[in-house]
Amino acid sequence: MDLFSFAKNIGKKLFGSDDTDAADKIKAHILEDNPGVSNLEVKFADGCATLSGDCENQAAKEKAVLLAGNVENVEKVEGDALTLPAEAAVEEVEYYEIQKGDTLWKVASQFYGDGNKYTAIFEANREVIKDPDLIYPGQKIRIPK
Repeated sequence: MDLFSFAKNIGKKLFGSDDTDAADKIKAHILEDNPGVSNLEVKFADGCATLSGDCENQAAKEKAVLLAGNVENVEKVEGDALTLPAEAAVEEVEYYEIQKGDTLWKVASQFYGDGNKYTAIFEANREVIKDPDLIYPGQKIRIPK
């Protein structure tokens, strides 16, 4: 998964640029809708959130990274220290950055050729997208293949 880049000035506002509790706020944000991560630890410095912990599966790891990255003032997320069980299945996914004018219907049409499949994208990002009608430019989501 390596290092993910995000738009620093876009996303959910949890803290100011000089907030000393930023790591704790990012951790609480991820755990609020815990995608399946235990023993989560978050470090934050110079716009980079570093995550560690144990993930139930690949989707949990990806969602934790996306939840952290879709926060204002976070421009990079390092998720290599998020571990997976040895038997974890590998799911093929793409990542997509929401553009101005996008809807999940439009994204589903682009990736699946059928706007009706927007619910598959919503379900794959349920922790990241609270309401399928409330996505914003710069937000990154996962697109299962």
